[in-house]
Amino acid sequence: MTKRLSRLAAQVWYQKTAVGALLWPLSKLFEAIVWLRRTGYRLGLRKTTTFKVPVVVVGNITVGGAGKTPLVLWLAQFLKAQGYHPGIVSRGYGGKPEGWPQWVDAASAAGAVGDEALLIATKTGCPMAVSPRRPEACRSLLDKASCDVLLSDDGLQHYALGRTIEIAVIDGERRFGNGWCLPAGPLRESVTRLKEVDLIVVNGGEARPGEFAMRMTMQEAVNLMTGERRLLAEFKSAPCHAVAGIGHPARFFQGLERAGLTCITHDFPDHFAFQARDVDYGDALPVLMTEKDAVKCKQFANARLWAVPVEANLDPAFAARLIELLSETHDR
Repeated sequence: MTKRLSRLAAQVWYQKTAVGALLWPLSKLFEAIVWLRRTGYRLGLRKTTTFKVPVVVVGNITVGGAGKTPLVLWLAQFLKAQGYHPGIVSRGYGGKPEGWPQWVDAASAAGAVGDEALLIATKTGCPMAVSPRRPEACRSLLDKASCDVLLSDDGLQHYALGRTIEIAVIDGERRFGNGWCLPAGPLRESVTRLKEVDLIVVNGGEARPGEFAMRMTMQEAVNLMTGERRLLAEFKSAPCHAVAGIGHPARFFQGLERAGLTCITHDFPDHFAFQARDVDYGDALPVLMTEKDAVKCKQFANARLWAVPVEANLDPAFAARLIELLSETHDR
């Protein structure tokens, strides 16, 4: 049922339909509620928590995957290379710990902290904390680790968290769909919100003036059971299964196809809680999946299961502008 609803939403949101038109009045109501909520923060009627270190929020204005997590991974590694000591916070979507905030490291369970958080902490090695109340996660990081900059994975609309720099990620292929807010369209906020962010990153498609291009590359696969690494080209000789439980599965499938693979695709809802039966297709073909899905499948890994790392490549002008913005925060 969840998969059917996801597909129906995609059909309504990314083209003009009668269903979308019927929902349009509700989208205007949603837009008004969002505006009123944000105005409450601007007027001081609702509390915004700020911190002594810069806070960089990476988010988007649409529902579904736009490429935030690969960008956060890139930012963490880039900032470390520049001499910074970043900490990372996230909501911990899908996690069910005993209490919040929750510390995240490579030994954490995806069921407790969320799949994206576990992937980020494992790949970056940065201190990380998750909580639906992101200021709590930030305080936890600053209490336990020596961080001089905080990255928030998602949270563009989480106005309780004060921010120094806002980065909005856009799906360059789908962009803003029909241009309407929820539930008639995919927008969490009006497109005019982008005029206020500091940096706009476009994942795929063509970057427009004022936007920075981000390209994803996939070159190898890592076996979940043995850790063996193989070039994707080595999977060209026979069909393979491709699994994705992310916001936009088609992007992953298309990347594999561009690498020359013949894929039998299996899409699942975002943050899907995989069980062994979900990736058992009754044959000996390899099963390739996203890294985010892989962290949930390691507990029942076998030799057929492979994770495909995705690497973000950013316009050099983006890096230069980011450093410039961070330097400005130290001069204030």
